Amino acid sequence: MQVGGQPQPPQVAQQGRPTVLNQLYPTDLLTQPFNPSELDLPPPPIILPPNTSVTASPDANCSSRYIRSTINAVPTSNSLLKKSKLPFALIIQPYGALHDDEDPIPVVQDQVISRCRRCRTYINPFVTFLDHGHRWRCNMCNLSNDVPQAFDWDAAAQQAADRWQRHELNHAVVEFVAPQEYMVRPPQPLVYLFLFDVSYAAVSNGLLATSARTILDSLSRIPNADRRTRLGFLAVDSSLHYFSIPKDTDENGETSMLVVSDLEEPFLPVPHDLLVPLTESRQSIEKFLQKLPDMFQNNQSNGSCMGSALRAGHKLISALGGKIVVLTASLPNTGVGKLDMREDKKLLGTSKESSLLQTSNSFYKSFAVECSKNQVSIDMFLFSSQYQDVASLSNLPRYTGGQTWFYPGWHASRPEDALKFASEFSDYLSSEIGLEAVLRVRATTGLRMNAFYGNFFNRSSDLCAFPAFPRDQCYVVEVAIDENLTKNVVCLQAAVLHTTCNGERRIRVLTLALPTTTNLSDVYASADQLAITTYFSHKAVERALSSGLDAARDALAAKVTELLQTFKKELAGGSMGGGLQFPANLRGLPLLFLGLTKNVGLRKSTQIPSDIRSAALCLLSTLPIPLLTRYIYPRLYSLHDMPDNAGIPDEATGQIVLPPPLNLSSERLVSYGLYLIDDGQVQFLWVGRDAVPQLIADVFGVEDRTQVHVGKGRVPELENDFNERIRAVIQKSRDHRSLGVGSITVPHLYIVREDGEPLLKLWAQTLLIEDRADQGVSAAQWLGSLREKVVQ
Repeated sequence: MQVGGQPQPPQVAQQGRPTVLNQLYPTDLLTQPFNPSELDLPPPPIILPPNTSVTASPDANCSSRYIRSTINAVPTSNSLLKKSKLPFALIIQPYGALHDDEDPIPVVQDQVISRCRRCRTYINPFVTFLDHGHRWRCNMCNLSNDVPQAFDWDAAAQQAADRWQRHELNHAVVEFVAPQEYMVRPPQPLVYLFLFDVSYAAVSNGLLATSARTILDSLSRIPNADRRTRLGFLAVDSSLHYFSIPKDTDENGETSMLVVSDLEEPFLPVPHDLLVPLTESRQSIEKFLQKLPDMFQNNQSNGSCMGSALRAGHKLISALGGKIVVLTASLPNTGVGKLDMREDKKLLGTSKESSLLQTSNSFYKSFAVECSKNQVSIDMFLFSSQYQDVASLSNLPRYTGGQTWFYPGWHASRPEDALKFASEFSDYLSSEIGLEAVLRVRATTGLRMNAFYGNFFNRSSDLCAFPAFPRDQCYVVEVAIDENLTKNVVCLQAAVLHTTCNGERRIRVLTLALPTTTNLSDVYASADQLAITTYFSHKAVERALSSGLDAARDALAAKVTELLQTFKKELAGGSMGGGLQFPANLRGLPLLFLGLTKNVGLRKSTQIPSDIRSAALCLLSTLPIPLLTRYIYPRLYSLHDMPDNAGIPDEATGQIVLPPPLNLSSERLVSYGLYLIDDGQVQFLWVGRDAVPQLIADVFGVEDRTQVHVGKGRVPELENDFNERIRAVIQKSRDHRSLGVGSITVPHLYIVREDGEPLLKLWAQTLLIEDRADQGVSAAQWLGSLREKVVQ
């Protein structure tokens, strides 16, 4: 085919360094207090020289929804990066939703995948074409490569195609349908193996019945477009219970149960009817799930051989790979992986507390690595009212691309508990996860991926392995500058090779271009405070687990001090006057770091059970930026005096308008007020001690404040405008889709009276991180102590 007449791209001007990058605007943190609405601002823009991309597409550079860099202008040398004291890291969130139709991205269907033959970079909007369009120069390593002949041919229409319309030259985020050579083996089906705890604890709190009912109600939501999805079920107490489920066509088929009590090397029954195709055994599965709770309703066993069950489950699905879904209300107390009750209140708040946050049995790490090798991912849903050793159990998801969900004190007899879990578990089952995935990040010569953080197994220096790739987590990659950068622009490219849940092998490619600079002020003016906070959140979790909570908190305080000192010395001319200078784009950083040190995962306290802490550390190291920001610096909305447009849809967007967020300080609360405090995991509706009867009647439908039901609950649906708006604000505040992230979480709403239940009130107040409480400093004290250190 003749390519010589290929038109040149719309612009071919010479790249120059952009004249101006982001402007540095110093502000005074003491006289111009931080406003929480600043956290909703986009990061400093990425300003590239004109004509950096081969097409003029507005989507040529990666959106901050998918990748955020801690700095949007990269120092040309490692010495300048070190001088800045800022980290260089990418926060990567390859998916913006649980389902593709909520976050569609362009798909290259024709299996023409052009990659650099030296560094294996995928062709992208920042390459350059040479030799009349016959060759392209790699934007990472500068090698020139042949353009594949089929690149300009539309195979579907059997005619020449316009190269400049190709998705991969117009979009920084694309997905390629992968040909055969991207497969180690044919794409595997989606496999879910459910491990049900059927001990007395799980039967009596309603976990077994609720989870069986939710799976039954969600069978149509489980991805099964290719009709190959398989399900299996194991029940666990002091023995293992296998279930052999017949196909619907087998008229005499009955589900049979096989009990194995010899846990040393469990006898493994014939696997073919233990993992059954959902399509072919749908009615039998439904019948089984309806009967399952009755089979164990009188079970008195308190044993849990969960380690043995996990081993058996791994044996069962390791040939195919897939998900082991653990639903348990017990501490594994028998057989392999046995755990002990090690919670000790005397250790809480002491230097020895961190031992409770570490794994107490090496099985949970070594078994997880074994699972990763066989493409088996584990998700833990934990429901105990007693100690459950979340610290040990959470290793299983941590190394297998899974997640730990924790429901402390959960009981199905409380409608709020049953509804929360049923909604979250159903959304979890519907999520379009990837299978057999690997993540690799490449970059311009001179840059190197130095460290990776997140739930996966780091298989080699630059390859992260995910037996299953979730839709609701983010990953942090630290970048090192090994050689001086001579180009005006550097590029970084993340690629996720995976099998979709309907059996198609694909590569999701995300390409980010950033300008380089020799100026420290450019680096500071382009720094992204939310990305920086996310990076240090992951670092703090790592530090807490290796060196203890004190070390993690001290490192955060030292880092924010160092950044303020560097800014004062290098960019504020050494003088601070009476204030505390920092750039406008980083004004939230000191309070975000204060929020991090006061988060339930890290704060100094003698009152936080280690399971609660461990579950919080799981969130601090997996939540996408918008949800992590809220978890660290919660939202506080004043509802009794919200603007007239709050709680009703915006005319232009149709989205519910939220009131302006307030600083997290009790000084913002008036005694006659009504407030919503929301950290994305839990919401508090705060009713002031002097709230007027009319407000109480409109919102709660009762005459007197003392009649308001406190604790877990919901706002009743009443026929008045104010009540509707309050409910709309509560609902909108928990709408993660509008934040551009996937999440299954439905926060509990707790109704708190200022003069009501003291413990509930104290819990709500721990979210007001600008207050002084429980051995922590107030925001004013924090900024004051930072200023003292900086002025020294």
